[in-house]
Amino acid sequence: MPGSLQQTLLIMAACRRSLLSIRCKFGFSPPVRLLTDGDPTKFQPPPKPVIVDKTKQGSQRRYLSPEFVPPRTRKDPFKYFLERRDMIQRRKVFNIPEFYVGSILAVSMSDPHANGKINRFVGICIERGGSGLGATFALRNVIEGQGVEMRYELYNPRILEIQVLKLEKRVDDNLMYLRDALPEYSTFDFNMKPVTRLSEEDIPVNQLKVKMKPRPWSKKWERPQYNVRGIMFELYLHENHVKKANKLARPWAQFDMMKEYDTKEIEQNILKEVEQELKQSEKQ
Repeated sequence: MPGSLQQTLLIMAACRRSLLSIRCKFGFSPPVRLLTDGDPTKFQPPPKPVIVDKTKQGSQRRYLSPEFVPPRTRKDPFKYFLERRDMIQRRKVFNIPEFYVGSILAVSMSDPHANGKINRFVGICIERGGSGLGATFALRNVIEGQGVEMRYELYNPRILEIQVLKLEKRVDDNLMYLRDALPEYSTFDFNMKPVTRLSEEDIPVNQLKVKMKPRPWSKKWERPQYNVRGIMFELYLHENHVKKANKLARPWAQFDMMKEYDTKEIEQNILKEVEQELKQSEKQ
């Protein structure tokens, strides 16, 4: 027994010396298990990483395009019901994305005068108008120092693609005053890449105020009837201009209950109708 124990200790000492020499020579230890008492522990694999898809978290926002809401002076509701049917049929075969005035879009459209040719225009949405199948939107861009505007019919079958390059809102619902603003606010690269965002995020509101060209402008944007907040008026207007504009104000108009048009209930009913039709088409 003493001889076997001494022999075992000598072997262990030799193993340690060999490991130390390898560590000093090469800078690392070889994966050799020393002679120790007890059984080796079982290998436990590391836990698998948990991948969380943030794009699918939360409920998606419900959005109803403004052309679905009939105007207040509607005379024949059945007409708008038939138009909604046609609009939904168009949306089943063509993706019309969510966008607002102030969003940057790229529209691809077939050329009726050249077979197989496609025209693509990039610009900022400066206006949305019309209702039903007559809904339109206008894009503006400055190309080689010249302002160019394109007005499209939203449900025109010649439109092949509407791509949202940057989804955002502005403080104003109409940006026609960009015609009188400096060109830098309407200049966009045709090779602009889309700005990615999560689907559940709120739409950002750009608080930008633009600088204008020297007066006179195409319209007197300082007047209350235009309700413009995105212009640096303090750089261009004197006190007399402000007084003249305030004389045309109608402060009592905000208390006129006949002008109010609450569309919440109408929007909810139309939104349910549109979502049901689109879900049925997806199942088919």
